[in-house]
Formats: sequence, C-alpha cells, structure tokens
Amino acid sequence: MMIKRLVFLILICCVSAFAKAQNDSIQIRKIYDEALNNGNSYEWLSYLSNQIGSRLSGSLGAEQAVNWTKEQLDSIGLDKVWLQPVMVPKWVRGVPEYAFIETDLGKTTQVPICALGGSVATPNGGVKAPVIEVQSIEEIERLGAANIGGKIVFFNRPMQADVIDTFKAYGGCVDQRYGGAEAAAAYGAVGVIVRSVTHSLDDYPHTGSMSYGDLKPAQRIPAAAISTNGAELLSTLLKLNPKTKFFFSMSCKNLQDVQSYNVIGEITGSEFPNRYMVVGGHLDSWDLGDGSHDDGAGVVQSMEVLRIMKAINYKPRHSIRVVLFMNEENGLRGGRKYAEVAKNKREKHVFALESDAGGFTPRGFSFDTDDRNFDEILSWKPLFEPYFIHYFVRGGSGADIGPLKGDGTVLAGLRPDSQRYFDHHHAANDTFDAVNKRELELGAATMTGLIYMMDNYIQKPGKLMTLPIKD
Repeated sequence: MMIKRLVFLILICCVSAFAKAQNDSIQIRKIYDEALNNGNSYEWLSYLSNQIGSRLSGSLGAEQAVNWTKEQLDSIGLDKVWLQPVMVPKWVRGVPEYAFIETDLGKTTQVPICALGGSVATPNGGVKAPVIEVQSIEEIERLGAANIGGKIVFFNRPMQADVIDTFKAYGGCVDQRYGGAEAAAAYGAVGVIVRSVTHSLDDYPHTGSMSYGDLKPAQRIPAAAISTNGAELLSTLLKLNPKTKFFFSMSCKNLQDVQSYNVIGEITGSEFPNRYMVVGGHLDSWDLGDGSHDDGAGVVQSMEVLRIMKAINYKPRHSIRVVLFMNEENGLRGGRKYAEVAKNKREKHVFALESDAGGFTPRGFSFDTDDRNFDEILSWKPLFEPYFIHYFVRGGSGADIGPLKGDGTVLAGLRPDSQRYFDHHHAANDTFDAVNKRELELGAATMTGLIYMMDNYIQKPGKLMTLPIKD
C-alpha cells in the first residue's frame, strides 16, 4: 500500500509539473504574439530618436525624454508613474572639433575626431605637437616623462578581432579611453588621442566617458577619439615620418550639476506588493547620434514589458517596475540614486533585468546569481528555445542595476547578438535607421518572458529563493 501511494504521489507531481510547463509555454506564446502583432516599442523608439534625438545628461533632449516617457507610461494604465529626482553632471561639447595631421610644414590632412565625454577643452587656438604612438597605459609608464613630455599621446590598441564576444573585446581596450589622459598627463603629455573602440574601419569617431582621476584642474589635458580610418592613417604616417605632428581644437566644458530624473512606472503585485522586480534601460545617451541602440532600444523594450503585461491581462504576483535610468553614460547617478532610495525605504528587490546592449536579435541572458538560482533558471531553457533563445550564462547584468546587488537579489542582462553593436556604439551613426523592427520586438518579448518566469517561480521554496509567504 505504501509503495502504491508513493507511486501515486509521484504521478501527481509529474502531471502537475507538466501542466505548469504547458501553461508557461502558452503564456510565453501570448507574450510573443502581443509583441510581434501589436508592439509599441518601434513606434516609441521612432519618436524618442527622431523627434527628441540625443539625450546627454543635463541637456534639453534629456529633459524632453523624461517628460515624454512619463506621458507614455501614464497612457498604458500603470498603477503608479513618478519621477525620481537625481542630480547629474552637465558636460557640453561646444563647436565641432577639428583636427589634422601635419607631415611637413604646410602639408596637412584633416581627420575626424570627437572629444571624449568629460574632457577639458584645448587652449584657445588648439594644440599642435609631435605624436608618440603607444599600445597601452603600461607602455607610457615604461617610456616615462623623457619620451612623453610635451607630446600628444596616441593610443592605438584596437579591439581584438578574434574575440567572439565583442563586449569582452571592448573591455580589453577601453581602459586607454577611460584612463589614458590621466596616465599621459602624469608624464607631461599635452594631449591624448585614442583610437575609437570599434571593429569597424570607418570615419566615425566614437566618444565615451573618461576620467582624470585625482588630477587637479590645471593638470588636466584634452582627450579625443579619432576614427579608426584616421588612426590607421596617423599610425602609417608616423612610421614614414616620426616627426609628424598632430593638431586638434576642442571647446567642450564641464558645467555645474543640474537636476534631472529617473522615470519609474509600476504594476503593483497581487500577492507580494512589497517585493519588487525591476526592468530597465538608461534614458540618457551620448550626443553624436540619437542613441537608438545605446540605449533607446533598452528604454522602449523595458516600457514594452509592462505594456505587454497589461495587454494580455497578466496580473503579476510581485510589483513590477520599469525604471528608465538617467546618467548611465557619464556618471551612473540614476542607478545609484534608485538603489539609495530603495535602501532607505527598505524595499526588497528580488530581481532586476537591464537591456543595454543594443536592439539586435536577442540570444539570451547573462545572470549574476549563485549556483542554486542559476541551475533553476537553466531548467527554463526549453520554454525559450522555440524562439531561438539559447544563451543562458553566468556573468554581468547591467551598470544601472548593479547597485541593487546584494541581499539575494538576482540580476540579469539581455544579451542580443553583439557583432554589429560596436559599429554604432557612442558614434554619430547610432541612429534609428540602424534598428530593425522585428529584432527590437523580439527583444522586448524575450525580456517579458523572463520577467514572467521569475515572477512565478522566484518565491517557490527550494527553488530560486526561500522567502516567507507573508510580507
């Protein structure tokens, strides 16, 4: 009798698990159907990119984006929508930059450059000096002041072409952009030129954040990115004539901090209203293009997650928030402010998902979590495989949600195909025409599917988190 009862209980569990899997499959199918047939993400992105445009922190575009996205979240019938104040840096580019290579007196070739975000301007009239080409910050330290002093340092280490994960290739050379000026100034350089961080050979210089560390204002030197074609030309000319000089002029400046906002919308949870799940992207962008991939795509995909839930009449167990973070690009003030407020209010965040890798075809997710959580998440792969979502790996999540790490919070990042992302990243060609409608919608659906699964299984005892049933 005991054996029969045990067999019966096992059969009941198997039937129950099968029924849940079937229901999950149906719900995820509804999510994809809604995103692909009735999606708003592409229309939203068109307005954000084409009508508002670039959204550098502290700019008019950023202010307009805050007001417009709040209006859109209000329009989809969320339970709460609000603005969270945050002070942000205000850096302005000024008049367009100008640069040329001088191989001999009167023989010059103009090349495309752009100031790195946060750089100081050149002196009035620009800077012209001999150039020394290096491959790393460590090389500067080996060369020392005797070789660096009075020169423009040209960092020319490219993204490694044989690294398949382009974000790892990016991480392998971005230190020269971020810390190159600080290192070069310490040895008496008068300026820094950095090869744009992209695999593509083109005429688009790619901007990005940089830091002077602890350097006093008087010690800071101007720093610019040069297009990859320009970098190839400069490197070739230096080999032919080591006395080649470089001239560049920039009028950028840092102004006083200004107030901006994170934009937040919420669907209140039906069972656990005081436990929060976040989906988001950063609302600010660099000023060269319109920020469609970085990170307009992530913004509208995150908004779409909550719209889809409303459209299919899904009532989440947890409170689901969309957070459009301000100032990821040059300060991360929005992400830090959100985490600070959450901590002060003692809000319990159980999951956060960020989309900040472009609007290309989704491949899966990376997760910042422990082994037990990750093993559970891996069991969901069969539900996503019909949509060609197969990439479930341990790794980083997103810069804006990083400050939420701790206390058992599971973090994740959407991982689209990245092979073309750095062709557009931080450059003037990061524009709406570079985004494919279907790819963008698939990303939004994939994010919604993951939120759905986390919402239904994150509270299960012995599964993701053993949490009390009552708040």
